Amino acid sequence: MGTNVGAAAAGDGVAVGERPRSAEETTVFAILVALSVSHMLNDMIQALIPAIYPLLKTTFDLQYWQVGIITFTFQLSASLLQPLIGHLTDRRPQPFSLAFGMGSTLLGLVLLSTAWSYPVILVAAAMVGLGSSVFHPESSKMARVASGGRHGFAQSLFQVGGNAGTSLGPLLAAFIVLPRGQASIAWFSIAALVAIVVLFHVGRWYQDHLANRPAKARGGAVDGRPALSRRTVAVSILILLCLIFSKYFYLASLHSYYTFYLMDKFHITKESANLCLFIFLASVAVGTLAGGPIGDRIGFKFVIWGSILGVLPFTLVLPYANLFWTCVLTVPIGLILASAFSAIMVYAQELVPGRVGMVAGLFFGFAFGMAGVGAAVLGWLADRTSIEYVYKVCAFLPLIGLLTVFLPNLESASSRARKRAA
Repeated sequence: MGTNVGAAAAGDGVAVGERPRSAEETTVFAILVALSVSHMLNDMIQALIPAIYPLLKTTFDLQYWQVGIITFTFQLSASLLQPLIGHLTDRRPQPFSLAFGMGSTLLGLVLLSTAWSYPVILVAAAMVGLGSSVFHPESSKMARVASGGRHGFAQSLFQVGGNAGTSLGPLLAAFIVLPRGQASIAWFSIAALVAIVVLFHVGRWYQDHLANRPAKARGGAVDGRPALSRRTVAVSILILLCLIFSKYFYLASLHSYYTFYLMDKFHITKESANLCLFIFLASVAVGTLAGGPIGDRIGFKFVIWGSILGVLPFTLVLPYANLFWTCVLTVPIGLILASAFSAIMVYAQELVPGRVGMVAGLFFGFAFGMAGVGAAVLGWLADRTSIEYVYKVCAFLPLIGLLTVFLPNLESASSRARKRAA
């Protein structure tokens, strides 16, 4: 399917004297859209977990630290296996692994809808996390394969699907799950089944692509990358992980505790708080879509600079704002902060060419892990101080973005060619 689309597109619009673009150099939009839609469905299901925290807290009489452990369990199961899965699929691609991973998510979803105790909730969260650990490394690599060289655009389109799903989760929870109770979670199994069907067809395209692609091209190496020492690469990866830490620790404060913060400080209903969370998550989706294409044009290091450090003024003001300005401030926070991940991902993949799946697994896994640890630590802090104090502490996390100054300037030959053409 996608191979034919790419082949057809490769013959169009070639100037005299230019080499016709191959299928690998042509963006396969149908596959990118399919991956983005699957990402949306996958992350929509995952977003149900924090969105129903108020319901679970009341039903099972949980404390904040127990709520944090739910997120920690999900994020831990979603993070530990991702680098390993990415490494294995770099060596031996598994086109249909995405559909099987979504099956684990489906089983976890059904178990969550029928959970009768706190330990069962943790098992259900772990199963959803396991599905995520299979989904993200291989699907991110497939998005790069279908990018036609527009790596930032492909990652942003892929990521925006996930963020759109994350923003839809609280909205659907507010209108479906919270009014109808825990059992209504099972209705979302339809989304998982649709995703399984879509991912099966994506797997067939990827299988055909691998069969037709030269073996030497399967590693996904980046041409024209500046020669860097191993020490420089290692330090750069460490800096990028620190930036991921700052981003996802802050996001954990909003994903897991924003609704509690709004209800505690402004005394609004659970439904209203979830609508405010939806506004923030929708801004995250929009910011994600912008980060990659901008990075393709001006360089990913510049996007990283702006997306981490640029959010600082808004995070510093947020804890002191009223309800209206709290909702307003979360919009630029989401827009600016969200542009970071696609830029960081592509930058890291160009640092370590030929290890696309492993890098994707490492950064997705670390991001999920930091979000989980952040949820647990911030829940512990909220229990011992206050939920408002958490946001006063987290406001300074974007200062870690100053580490970006130590990253090398990294630009591939393909990206320079695209800028000259533009």
